[in-house]
Amino acid sequence: MEVLATSTSSLSTLRLRFALSDAARPRAIPTAAIVPLKLAPSQSTLIEPSLVAFRLWKPRSVPDLGARTAWASLGKGAGGRHGRLFWRTQVWRLDGSLQLDGFKRRVSRAFRKLLVGVVLVMSFSLAVSNTPSWALSEENLLFLEAWRTLDRAYVDKNFNGQSWFRYRENALRNETMNTREETYTAIRKMIATLDDPFTRFLEPEKFRSLRSGTQGALTGVGLSIGYPARNDNSPSGLVVISAAPGGPANRAGILSGDVLLAINNSSTETMGIYDAAEKLQGPEGSTVELTLRSGNEIKHLALTREKYSLNPVKSRLCEVPGTGKDSPRIGYIKLTSFNQNASGAVKEAIETLRSNDVNAFILDLRDNSGGLFPEGVEIAKLWLDKGVIVYICDSRGVRDIYDTDGGSAMAASEPLAVLVNKGTASASEILAGALKDNKRAVLFGEPTFGKGKIQSVFQLSDGSGLAVTVARYETPGHNDIDKVGVIPDHPLPKSFPKDEEGFCGCLQDPSSTCYVNRNQLFIR
Repeated sequence: MEVLATSTSSLSTLRLRFALSDAARPRAIPTAAIVPLKLAPSQSTLIEPSLVAFRLWKPRSVPDLGARTAWASLGKGAGGRHGRLFWRTQVWRLDGSLQLDGFKRRVSRAFRKLLVGVVLVMSFSLAVSNTPSWALSEENLLFLEAWRTLDRAYVDKNFNGQSWFRYRENALRNETMNTREETYTAIRKMIATLDDPFTRFLEPEKFRSLRSGTQGALTGVGLSIGYPARNDNSPSGLVVISAAPGGPANRAGILSGDVLLAINNSSTETMGIYDAAEKLQGPEGSTVELTLRSGNEIKHLALTREKYSLNPVKSRLCEVPGTGKDSPRIGYIKLTSFNQNASGAVKEAIETLRSNDVNAFILDLRDNSGGLFPEGVEIAKLWLDKGVIVYICDSRGVRDIYDTDGGSAMAASEPLAVLVNKGTASASEILAGALKDNKRAVLFGEPTFGKGKIQSVFQLSDGSGLAVTVARYETPGHNDIDKVGVIPDHPLPKSFPKDEEGFCGCLQDPSSTCYVNRNQLFIR
């Protein structure tokens, strides 16, 4: 039997109201089971009229009384009747004897004797928090800050099938966190349980490096890398998504789809992409040795790291032979990354080309491995007069919708072609998918990389940070492109150049192997 009750500051007296169901009628139990109820003295604390749990104690020698449940509440004149078994408020004086007064006269004497024969032996079972009672150290608080960040932001609220709260309690009890490095180790161990290669911990220097990369400057060899697709034919190692135009890797002939096997003789077979990225970066002028497989060929390259500014946009006007003043004037825009300068640079390129009376645009997203999600959304708004740009989803379905009403549109009416390849990833795929599904552009090339998850970066109080997978996304047509990619409308000739200089020649010279009829570029 369980009793729920409350107490006032005078703990020598309890006021109880009982309502028992027929199935819970009390039975007499041996006198030997009577035990006095001991209550702690009050510290002038008034317990509010909320319920406090009591649990009946049953001696081992007493037969099982079965399920008995009663309810008690504190307060004067708590009203309500509960059928013929309703018991009026009584006063139990805990002085070793049990006094009963105030029964209505109609209560039978036999029923009163039965009540006297019932012994309620109660012990407090106050509900208390399971949180450890020890004082939390500064290191514990940093760990909890990381835990809370993941608890609020991580896309999978099942946390890879584990009890996230229980993990916190166990870690605080069992993980050593006496130094900052031990705390970082505990945070990494916690993240590893999620089995998500894109959610990771960033020490303060790595966090600063990541922020500098999105702000437009890097020191390295200009490689974007990713994990191979998970199938039986997946290569071991890491896959090159793209090589930044003009960077050391690009000049060395490294191509999208090449497999990075080793960095400075360290195999990449079990290496994470962020550990690999850290090894690729280094002091300006230093050398890094790479082993790659390009097709059936194994390459060993020594590249010198350079510091270079990531200007994300290059553009030019291409005049295609025609007749009279209606000769096609095509504006070509190559977008290489989505750093914080990207949307402003694209806007500037559109304005410049429009001042030269272009009547069509080509947006080249080949080998653009992505970057800042908001920049992808802002660039989509430049080309759309209205429509959904992307759906943000979690484990429960659509969580948010990014769309546009045309208020930011600059080039929403001119014919538009978008060029993509397997090096087009992440924010580039959001932009390409939005333009395709809204029937704003015709896509040319090959299926894109297929990274359909979104990460956000969170800074912790000591300057370190977390990159957390916060959502997956779907294109306006509700296509989940993760590991699939955006499928283009038409292929491009393999020899079609990737630079703005060679682009015009493929439109102007019908005898060229990369020739594309200008009219075909804008026909779906």
